[in-house]
Amino acid sequence: MASLQSQQSLASTLPMNLPATFMKEITSDFASERELGRSVFGIVYKGVLPETEGNRMIAVKRLAENSPVPAGKTFETEVTNLMALKHRNVVELVSFCHEAQKKVVQHNGRYVIVDVIESCLCYKYLPQGSLDKHLYADTTSINWDTRFKIIKGICQGLHFLHKELDGPLVHMNLVPSSIWLDDNWVPKIADFGLSRLFGQEQTRMYTINVKGYNGYMAPEYLYRGEISTMSDIYSLGMLILEITTGEKNCAVSEDRSARKFVDNVHQNWKTNEQIIHKYPSLDPNGLQQVNACIVIGLKCVEADRNKRPSIVDIVDKLNGKRVPIFDQASTSQQP
Repeated sequence: MASLQSQQSLASTLPMNLPATFMKEITSDFASERELGRSVFGIVYKGVLPETEGNRMIAVKRLAENSPVPAGKTFETEVTNLMALKHRNVVELVSFCHEAQKKVVQHNGRYVIVDVIESCLCYKYLPQGSLDKHLYADTTSINWDTRFKIIKGICQGLHFLHKELDGPLVHMNLVPSSIWLDDNWVPKIADFGLSRLFGQEQTRMYTINVKGYNGYMAPEYLYRGEISTMSDIYSLGMLILEITTGEKNCAVSEDRSARKFVDNVHQNWKTNEQIIHKYPSLDPNGLQQVNACIVIGLKCVEADRNKRPSIVDIVDKLNGKRVPIFDQASTSQQP
């Protein structure tokens, strides 16, 4: 109960908008030894709050300069929307910083003063760090029960974002480094640097500013800039396959949608014998769960977005319900 109280008091005692000087102070001026993780949108640092806040820790994400904000939205509006998101599997945003500062830079051989925006997002600190720090050692480094709990938690968090808000919120950056873990290995979706909030009538939008990690971007987003909830489902499928197999999705520039990784999963995880070789201590229930996760993951990474399941289908399948879309023969090996 104490942790719940400290969580509530942290959000209520910290001002919503913090000054840039405070951000530098609590992160030792964004020192490299305070670094917790990186993403395409910035670097996360450990922040130690002053004694008045009980020396507690928060995670401070310093956004890269000119981080994208959807057209027509201000940074403050976007952050206020994100601070309203309350779910067990979504990381809690407790404060932010967005401040113009004067900076001296060299331009054409002369020193000039320019305005630079310092933008930071402050999250509840999660001591286990991000999923990518734990995922790839081998399948015994995290046992199957914990892996399945992480998969279910991520899917429940995405169900909240896609189905339980006024309109679907498309995350657009579901990768291992954007899933954080608490002390009990409960996963929290973080890193909303690219998220897009859709109106109830909208199902798709397009962008020319395609950003993200190779291997997790859906083909229609990567090549056409098309954004929808199905973009997240593709990324989720890659995450599920990585968590289930313990193998890293090593996409390269010639294979930006990681089809080679998908093909390898098809080949190496299709029989019970292959699965038991990887997880020798699995009971029949665990074997059924691994099979379900392989089927779900492969269906999510269909090249054709119309063949992917919705998050509702995925959660139902994970809960042991029969879902027709997963009974169809998979064609994921097609490029």
